Amino acid sequence: MADDLKEARDAFERCMNAEKENRITARDDIDFAMLNKQWPAEIRQQREIEHRPILTINKLTAFIRQVVNDSRQNKPSIYVAPVDSGADIETANILEGIIRNIEAISSADVAYDTAVEQAVSSGFGYWRIKLDYATDDAFDTDIMIERIANQFSVYGDPNSTAADSSDWDVCFVTDRIPKKVYEKRYGEDRGGIDWDSESWTSLNTNWLNDDSVTIAEWWRRYDVDREVALLTDGRVFPVEDLETNDALATALAEGVIKVEKTRTVRSKRVTQTIISGAEVLEEEKEFPCRYIPVVPVYGNEIIVEGKRYFRSLIHNAKDAQMMFNFWRTAATELVALAPRVPFIGHETAFSADPNWATANARSHAFLMVADGQQYPQRQPLDGGVAAGALQEALNASDDIKAIVGMYDASLGARSNETSGRAIMARKAEGDVATFHFIDNLTRAIKHTGRILIDMIPRVYSGAKVMRVLGEDGKAKNVPVNQQYMRDENGGPIMDANGKPVNDSENTELQSAIIAMHDLATGKYDVVVKSGPSFTTRREEAAYQMQEMIRAFPASAPVIGPAMARNLDWPQADDIAEKLEKMVGGEQPEIPPELQQAIEQGQAQIQQLQTENEQLKSDQGIKQAGVQIDAAKVRVDETKAQADMLRAQADLMNAQTEKERLEWEKIQAQAAFLAETQGQMPVM
Repeated sequence: MADDLKEARDAFERCMNAEKENRITARDDIDFAMLNKQWPAEIRQQREIEHRPILTINKLTAFIRQVVNDSRQNKPSIYVAPVDSGADIETANILEGIIRNIEAISSADVAYDTAVEQAVSSGFGYWRIKLDYATDDAFDTDIMIERIANQFSVYGDPNSTAADSSDWDVCFVTDRIPKKVYEKRYGEDRGGIDWDSESWTSLNTNWLNDDSVTIAEWWRRYDVDREVALLTDGRVFPVEDLETNDALATALAEGVIKVEKTRTVRSKRVTQTIISGAEVLEEEKEFPCRYIPVVPVYGNEIIVEGKRYFRSLIHNAKDAQMMFNFWRTAATELVALAPRVPFIGHETAFSADPNWATANARSHAFLMVADGQQYPQRQPLDGGVAAGALQEALNASDDIKAIVGMYDASLGARSNETSGRAIMARKAEGDVATFHFIDNLTRAIKHTGRILIDMIPRVYSGAKVMRVLGEDGKAKNVPVNQQYMRDENGGPIMDANGKPVNDSENTELQSAIIAMHDLATGKYDVVVKSGPSFTTRREEAAYQMQEMIRAFPASAPVIGPAMARNLDWPQADDIAEKLEKMVGGEQPEIPPELQQAIEQGQAQIQQLQTENEQLKSDQGIKQAGVQIDAAKVRVDETKAQADMLRAQADLMNAQTEKERLEWEKIQAQAAFLAETQGQMPVM
């Protein structure tokens, strides 16, 4: 244990030394841009003593918010793609749905937003993936994505070179707690904590001071040898999984599949140990993943002689911001706080009215001058210095924009551009200048997807029914790691207990499709796409559909139901279904029974007409005449029946015409509401 603690302290010391400069710079950037500490301490102190103004007009937070909120509007999304023959598209879609569900239940968007704001404002940020119990009274664990609110609590591998730090072999996640809390949490079972013992007194201030103790999660990743097996069906599994995986164990026992051959491969093992500087609080335990589950998001990365430096968006703009504050303060001091211009005249001129003494401080109805004296003259105001200070402030403001790479158009302010195309072009240039922050977020989310793909088969092993989310946010339950039967719509057939049915001998289900989604089979890769959310794309689609209907009204019967479904209305789906039914009335559908009767009547008429022609050519005219008369009677009767059926069809057509008119009315109302909704101001 002592050797482990020494190894941990040495590793922690190396991590701290490697990140020391980045942390000092990050803290200074946060204090400067987010906490408005923009004046040097000695200058602020001197001006406070002299009661002079100290103005801080912080322009940097607008640039930070612009980049952060742009990332919130265009959230990168994780997509899963099959890689080898053991993987399939449907299972990839299920893995996507599981990842979306993990992100939803753990509020991953909060973790992503916090980390990207930290990266933009300080140079780096983090989130983590952890395991937690599904409920308080459950034993099943769920995968969760959790934000790390204090980015300074994480110390990464100093030897890492990967852009997303997927090559971390060591990491510390620390927490500083008061001594009393430590004693209550860890000392009660040990009879208290002896702070005077050598194990504690020998620690430096990184682990212990007069008031608090550092607790650290010590993450390590090792190279290990694992034995893998090639099965007769072409699948490859770790040998230990052949016993822990129920489906594989059953198939091997029954001889359905066999182990063809095995070999030893190089793999990774990740462990977590909870320590203080003097004690191991929780023994080392394995984590079900090949990556350390702490994901960094970096800002501007600079590598010099193998050393990595991380800088914020506003790091190089701090001098320009300080100059802006100074010149605005100087202009204010020269103009607003300068002494009032005095009156100049002979001393006897002021003797007639004592109000001259307060003429610059108070308003008087009149001021009197002594008899025979010339009126006092006020000296002109010299505004040249103030005008120069204001110009220098404008220059400093332009310097800030040039350094950050974002101009007025990017911030939504009026600029020199007059056309919409020119404004969009300038805004696009600003987006390009800061795109590396968004791209680094995309890399981090992609690494998160790799971690989740690696963890899901290990955590969610065995037969389960899992909740998955579609891209539109709709949830459904899907059986995994088991065979099940599904209906013609692709949904699982469930029994009365809510379990998937797998009864291939059931004659009622002979036509059902047997499906199997084994999460541990096959290899899958992660693709991250960045763009507007599904809700935003749906609103844009509705707007474009509306424009197409306006330009091409004949397309309304086809586009109308889809447009109604995409509009943000109450009961939009119900309206879309009604429109679809009314669109069907454009070509009236006759009920199957009536259509069949009409076809039978037409067939009988055709047959009787054929018989009539044959009878006319018969040599027995008299006998044929009788038969013809009889046939005519039958033809007349059949025509009467056909006329009655056509009358019923005409009645249905009239009803359909009425429905069409109602549909056109609803269509007009939908177009009016959609147009009105597009013109409403955004609150």
